[in-house]
Amino acid sequence: MKYTIREIKENEYPLLNDFLYEAIFVPEGEQPPSRSILSSPELQVYVSCFGEYPDDKGLVAEVDGRVVGAVWVRIMDDYGHVDNDTPSFAISLYPEYRGGGIGTAMMEAMLTLLKRSGYARASLAVQKANYAVRMYKKTGFQIIGENSQEYIMVNDLASYE
Repeated sequence: MKYTIREIKENEYPLLNDFLYEAIFVPEGEQPPSRSILSSPELQVYVSCFGEYPDDKGLVAEVDGRVVGAVWVRIMDDYGHVDNDTPSFAISLYPEYRGGGIGTAMMEAMLTLLKRSGYARASLAVQKANYAVRMYKKTGFQIIGENSQEYIMVNDLASYE
């Protein structure tokens, strides 16, 4: 599948709510939560006032002129927060576009952007059962902590190519 990865445009920031919802891991056989979950403070930290802070950076994947995925970072007190100098990742694709390498390409593009922007590392939190753990490891993230359900992972950008 042919796709393009580019910087998110300001008029596309509202799409981050859709991609935040798509990023919620739903284990096999369970029902997805109501979209009203997006209004919770724990999730709003990912999207509220996006673009108003210097560490907010976002990329989108586009197929046939349609935005089908997004990866964005900001320094925030989220599940994957490690310190106030390390941006935390959020990434997702619409389900029909998963499994084709677009997510990995978006991760790699964001890691390159962060390294070029002078960041030393990036972090994320991911549920242990989420298939995306493999992609994160493949792109250089390492587990630095965990709780009963999630891994906290960090990518040391100094070693990222």
